[in-house]
Amino acid sequence: MSYQIKVMTQKQAEDIAFNWRYEGEYSFYDMVADEEDLSEFVDPESRESSTYAVMSNKDLIGFFSVNKVSEHTFDIGLGMRPDLTGNGYGLNFLNKGIKFVIKEFKAERITLSVSTFNQRAIKLYKKVGFKEVNTFMQKTNGDCFEFLKMDYDCRKGV
Repeated sequence: MSYQIKVMTQKQAEDIAFNWRYEGEYSFYDMVADEEDLSEFVDPESRESSTYAVMSNKDLIGFFSVNKVSEHTFDIGLGMRPDLTGNGYGLNFLNKGIKFVIKEFKAERITLSVSTFNQRAIKLYKKVGFKEVNTFMQKTNGDCFEFLKMDYDCRKGV
């Protein structure tokens, strides 16, 4: 699959927020599961130009959000269209996103946080080269959940 990454449009944000539904425990990642996250995602001013749509041809297949932490460190959030998850597309998708962040933002480090129950994602992040930093508790989706902070050294290459 080849990917193109561009600033997300309002229509794309609304499609993800209101139409993408994950199965089972992964419904945790449905945008409607947390009102605050949903509000930020669909509000163009909150989203600004830090959220990117990932396209394959004309199909919206995922997104990346990129937030500056320090001069050369960026925190990412990402999601893949529910019908594509668990089918072996994650490695290429994640590598494309990492390369994009390195090229566009001159990143030297990339961080991300993932719910500790999501072992499928954690396994992928480790395979790409992310290292575990620490765990922390975060309020979201009406409760408090454990998350894992991970770090990627861009200077080691993708």
